Amino acid sequence: MNTQYNRVEQSLGNIVHMEHVNLMIPEQPSALLFYVTGLRLTRDPYLMTGLDNMWINMGRSQMHLPRRDPSPQVLRGTIGIVVPNLKEIEESLDTIAEQLMGSAFSFERKRDCIEVLCPWGNKFKLHEPSAEYGSIQLGLPYVELSAPQGSSQKIARFYDEVMGATVVTSQRNGAPCASITTGSAQFIHFIETDDPQPDYDGHHVAIYIADFAGPYNKLRERNLISRESDEHEWRFIDIIDLDTSEVLFQIEHEVRSVTHPLYARPLVNRNPAQSNRVYRRGQDTFLGEI
Repeated sequence: MNTQYNRVEQSLGNIVHMEHVNLMIPEQPSALLFYVTGLRLTRDPYLMTGLDNMWINMGRSQMHLPRRDPSPQVLRGTIGIVVPNLKEIEESLDTIAEQLMGSAFSFERKRDCIEVLCPWGNKFKLHEPSAEYGSIQLGLPYVELSAPQGSSQKIARFYDEVMGATVVTSQRNGAPCASITTGSAQFIHFIETDDPQPDYDGHHVAIYIADFAGPYNKLRERNLISRESDEHEWRFIDIIDLDTSEVLFQIEHEVRSVTHPLYARPLVNRNPAQSNRVYRRGQDTFLGEI
């Protein structure tokens, strides 16, 4: 049978899902105000419900926000989030501005997105659903990381040959970029810059991979495994030049198997339009594509 389907375009490679970004923060009240009231996301009601950590649901992905005094972690780049309606987010962000006065919080509406700083200076870019983000109406489509000049091709080779990822090198924001597929309509973009970057402070991005042993063995041969967590998880930090072993970039990946108990765990996503004054029975849950 002769078909016209492009099967390559539907192949994710070995990384099948970008599950969460982990950023340590000094305190929870500002985080609740920012992520839940401002961004209209949902605190996970089942796990990490105490005062030392919180998980914030956004579609099929999360933000993990453990408490660490006094210094917050700041990602060297930008976290992209797809939200159903930018106008509603703009209005809700405006309602929290006064309460977060004195923090790093700010936001600016652009033509097709909202650029936001969290109370501790992490950068977010909010988008409405579009073909660029597949079927996502609420979720985590990308993380952009600021990589050194001349590193994108070598970073691409690392993810290709070691992690078995689908990789594209191109231009993004006018600069060379290695784009790593991390799930359906999900990517990590390593964008070259000559701007000085702060030292790596330990934040991490969690991914699920199908071939769990292959990349592990390749990294272990080079002594790059940073943590042996359990039978379902290991971690690494250093992304290296495969020819010279020079460290190109540091970002911890929490790497999980698809046999992990949390893989494809259903996440609660609320309908933020609900309130006690205009309550509609049966519409507590976000019903869009995640």
